[in-house]
Amino acid sequence: MSLKAQITEDMKTAMRAHEKAQLGVIRLILAAIKQQEVDTRTEMDDTAVLVVLDKMCKQRRESIRQYSDAGRTDLVTQEEYELGIIQTYLPQPLSAAELDDLIQQAVTETGAASVRDMGKVMTWLKPKAQGRTDMGQVSGLIKTRLGG
Repeated sequence: MSLKAQITEDMKTAMRAHEKAQLGVIRLILAAIKQQEVDTRTEMDDTAVLVVLDKMCKQRRESIRQYSDAGRTDLVTQEEYELGIIQTYLPQPLSAAELDDLIQQAVTETGAASVRDMGKVMTWLKPKAQGRTDMGQVSGLIKTRLGG
């Protein structure tokens, strides 16, 4: 079953169980997927859905940080709940050791020698790490590895 189909099934289950909060978050996810499909005029596969989910997680983390700074604990709680639901559809996060091994493999396979080769490394790494780790963090680790 595709990820999009799983999310749709979970929406139906939440409707039947009268889980209004969960249903709202799932509808937000499906709306973001549908919007992306309309914008690109293509049917999204699991990889593209992961990109959308990853973006939604990033938005929620940023909102949580801003709401925390503003002292809005009610909004922080809502955003954390949404983030938790969205993360259930993402694959298991990479551990620090797994991420380090993946970066080393990417550097070796692409033949990267300096920060100028970072694009090649990110291109190789992105499909394998998307949705499993913060790509901004990965970028910093690659810069460090390549001596930047």
